Amino acid sequence: MAAVVGDELHAASEVLRGLSRHLNCLNEDNKATRKRALEAIKRETIDKKLSSSTLQEVFAALLTPLLKCLSDPMERCRETAIGTITEFIRCVPNPEKSLPYLIPCLAQRLGDRELQEPSEELRLSAMEMLTLTVEVCGKHLAPYLSDMISILQRTIVDPFPDVRRESCKCTVKFSSSVPEHFHMQAESLVKPLMQTIAHQHSRVRVSVIEATGAVIQHGTGKNVDDVLSHLAQRLFDDSPQVRRAITLVVGDWLLHLRDRYSYFAKLIPLLLSGINDEIPEIRLQAVDLWRQVGAQWEKENEDDIKDKLDFLLTPPSHYPTGEERPGLGCRELVVRNLSKLVPAINNDLTDWLVSTRIRTSQLLYVLLLHAEDHCTQHLQPLLALLYRACSDAEKDVVRNCLKAAQLLGTFVPPEVVLKLLLDRVTDPTSSSHPWAPLMVTSAVLGGCSKSLLQPHLQQIAGTLAQPDVCQEYQQVMYLEQLLACADALLLRCEADVGPVSLQLLQVLVAVQSLSTEPQLSEKALESVRVLCKVQGLPSLMELYRRHMGQLLDWLFASINSWSSYTPQRLQLHIIMVQSGPVVGEFVAQLMPLLHACLQKDKDPEMRMNFFTMLAKLLLDAKNTLDSQGHFQSESVKFLSDILLPNLIWQAGRTAGAVRTAALSCLLALLHGGAISPTQLLGLEAKLSPQVLSALEEDSQMARTLACRSLATMLRLIGSELHPEALNKIYPELLKRLDDSSEGVRQVALQTIGLWLSNLNKNYNAEVFSSHLEFLFQQLLLHLDDPDSSVQDQVLDVLKQGSSVHPALLKKEVDAVRDRQRSPLHCDQLLQHIRSLSIPN
Repeated sequence: MAAVVGDELHAASEVLRGLSRHLNCLNEDNKATRKRALEAIKRETIDKKLSSSTLQEVFAALLTPLLKCLSDPMERCRETAIGTITEFIRCVPNPEKSLPYLIPCLAQRLGDRELQEPSEELRLSAMEMLTLTVEVCGKHLAPYLSDMISILQRTIVDPFPDVRRESCKCTVKFSSSVPEHFHMQAESLVKPLMQTIAHQHSRVRVSVIEATGAVIQHGTGKNVDDVLSHLAQRLFDDSPQVRRAITLVVGDWLLHLRDRYSYFAKLIPLLLSGINDEIPEIRLQAVDLWRQVGAQWEKENEDDIKDKLDFLLTPPSHYPTGEERPGLGCRELVVRNLSKLVPAINNDLTDWLVSTRIRTSQLLYVLLLHAEDHCTQHLQPLLALLYRACSDAEKDVVRNCLKAAQLLGTFVPPEVVLKLLLDRVTDPTSSSHPWAPLMVTSAVLGGCSKSLLQPHLQQIAGTLAQPDVCQEYQQVMYLEQLLACADALLLRCEADVGPVSLQLLQVLVAVQSLSTEPQLSEKALESVRVLCKVQGLPSLMELYRRHMGQLLDWLFASINSWSSYTPQRLQLHIIMVQSGPVVGEFVAQLMPLLHACLQKDKDPEMRMNFFTMLAKLLLDAKNTLDSQGHFQSESVKFLSDILLPNLIWQAGRTAGAVRTAALSCLLALLHGGAISPTQLLGLEAKLSPQVLSALEEDSQMARTLACRSLATMLRLIGSELHPEALNKIYPELLKRLDDSSEGVRQVALQTIGLWLSNLNKNYNAEVFSSHLEFLFQQLLLHLDDPDSSVQDQVLDVLKQGSSVHPALLKKEVDAVRDRQRSPLHCDQLLQHIRSLSIPN
């Protein structure tokens, strides 16, 4: 052995003797000389593949001059020196012997506040050399802790990104090499690491996160709070590698950090956020780490949870579909920290960054899935944050929070959660987002089991049907959520909704009445059909037949406050239209309601709307109001107490519009057959003056409707009218022949034709010849009308009336024939009169 050592020393001395001239050249002023000397030294040592023992002796002799070359003005010289030292460190058996010289030199070169090494590449090479030194020297670096920390503090924030990465790599290795000493100064690396964690290069950010993990892991543990906010921000990093690094670091802390129990509440959200990452690899990694954390905690706390381990392993009977139940350790970790997590979730759900709110809403779902029935203890703050989150402008936030609310319905007993929810539904504190409680309620109902929900149906449906809930707001979003609550009950309980069928129908009718969106109204109508289906009813009519009496009573209770703006008016409209023939079975209940809201002192616009609706129904009276013949028995009262008072003239355009609507209703009543001729004849004395008065209305529509109403009356009871009553009609109709509207003139002529056709034997033509003479004279004037179509129509009317008193008509025609523009129509009329006198 001694001989071998002697040979090694001899070989080393020979090498050094050959290098003596090159070592002297290192002090020359000439740059090229120094460069050649350094290259020669490398060539004669490293490149010669000398034995490690020999290299150790040579390195000990060359280290000092090589370190001096690290300050050489020539970059190439510094580069060669760094490369040579690096190779010596890699090859020698005892590199730690170089540390007393190497580390102080590097600390001076790299750890100074001012950059001593201007070249980025050489700073990188020097850091790579230091990393290698840490790898091969390990715990021997303990005495140089301060120097190492000063180097790392400076290089972690180096301008060159690659130097930062290498410095982070070195930090990780150094922390694990001297853990017994590293913790004493680890804290001083936190600040530079946090300054670099948001670097624009993703690879630098990954390296910083890994270094941060090592620094905290091997430090005192007091700086966790200083880095958590920075790590949380990196959860939203665009780079998957960065998010993966966060997941690995946090998972490692939860498994191995000495003081991890103190930081569970802060670290758990960071790891669980990875479960919802968009990259499958990161999701799987987060799930695996979380399982390990739960299993480890379960093992460490086996005595505390022994009962749960023995008896609570079976999942709840009503568990969310498609979800795997977390392990007991994972669930317990969340439950024991939920009181600290809920306020943090509440805070982050109001963050100005959309990405933060989305991640937080995803995390909320995961936490509630772990907490299960322990959510009950935190129900009020959870509901409060859900109300606020449901008014978020970001759809993903709302969707995730509604999924979380569904879990509350799954795990929390309905009697507990419904009390809080329904109180908020009836009294929403937010005037700008009153639909939020309804939105949360519909989600909670969607998560409840049918068996647990059924006993509370009356309470839920009764709340939804309250006027303050279903009739107070007209926003589309509010109505959509109200409908969603009703749909949730129908979906969950199906046939069991029978006892609350009335309340649900009230809600669905209210939605239709308030909605301004056709699609929403159609959805509500579809829900009514579903309500029929789940109860086994064949049609909407059967559903309305079951509840019509109660619906009318419900509406009548508020009749005194109705106006054109109240929803009850529209609700009655929907009920009457959708019930079809069924409404005819409840005329006795309906009439007091109509009578109350169509009095002259009621809102004019409301009366117009009602008359318009009634007109549509009365046109098809046999299939609506008079399907059972009950309306006809009430028609006299309807006409005298409701229609006629609204036909009385009053000044103003609004009053005129009401009269027009009433006339349309009158015409529909006469046309639809809901009043018999006998009943109409009894009311003629009251009705005719009002209709004749309406012929003078300013509205063209009103005059047209009045003419048509007279025509229908003549068709129904004209032959039964007294001659005096008939003689009061035609003068008013003749006035309409000069109307400004061609439509009114045509209808008036048709009505006069009907009037003439109703003159029977009871009408003595000789006695009333003066009336006929005046009528013929006025018609003959219009036989010369500039409009040829009017001339033709007048001719037809005169032919129709020629049989009443032919001689009188012939006399009047002869008198005016020569005064008209063209005698053609007069000649045709005379020819028609002569044909009447020729016996068959």
